[in-house]
Amino acid sequence: MKLVILDRDGVINFDSDQYIKSPEEWKPIPGSIAAIARLNQWGYRVVVATNQAGIGRGLLEMDTLNAIHDKMLKAVAHLGARIDAVFFCPHTNEDRCDCRKPKAGMLEEIAARYNTDLNGVPVVGDSLRDLQAAATMGALPMLVMTGKGVKTIDDPELPPRTMVFPDLAAAVAYITA
Repeated sequence: MKLVILDRDGVINFDSDQYIKSPEEWKPIPGSIAAIARLNQWGYRVVVATNQAGIGRGLLEMDTLNAIHDKMLKAVAHLGARIDAVFFCPHTNEDRCDCRKPKAGMLEEIAARYNTDLNGVPVVGDSLRDLQAAATMGALPMLVMTGKGVKTIDDPELPPRTMVFPDLAAAVAYITA
């Protein structure tokens, strides 16, 4: 199975330090929706794995998160493409759960759901925690310079083998080359 795992905020849509708290605040990064469509055209399943601490902090409710994801899924569908699943962690750092990246629980759940090994599977993120979770699973960490990527690239803990791209469209061009 051809699989790609994407972080949401800072990869697919513009990020906000105040969290994306409504469908109106969710705005796709130019080229990101078309990049997802390209992955589908090349036979890839696309899964989103996103930390959503805004839920745990009480900044948004589950119905609002569902509405945000619905907007994202409709934007992708408008180009004839799809996101196969959205996995999210609603917890804060203080909860010390196993699903919040940089821990690998969410990626382990994806591997179990799709009955596959994530070794070598591209995981595209903009933050160190995305890349660390990918490396833990033997996946291929891919950093995009959108979102927090500009800060993340200089982190001394950047996992080995991390590939760097200007944005999701460039990462997808590499994946599908």
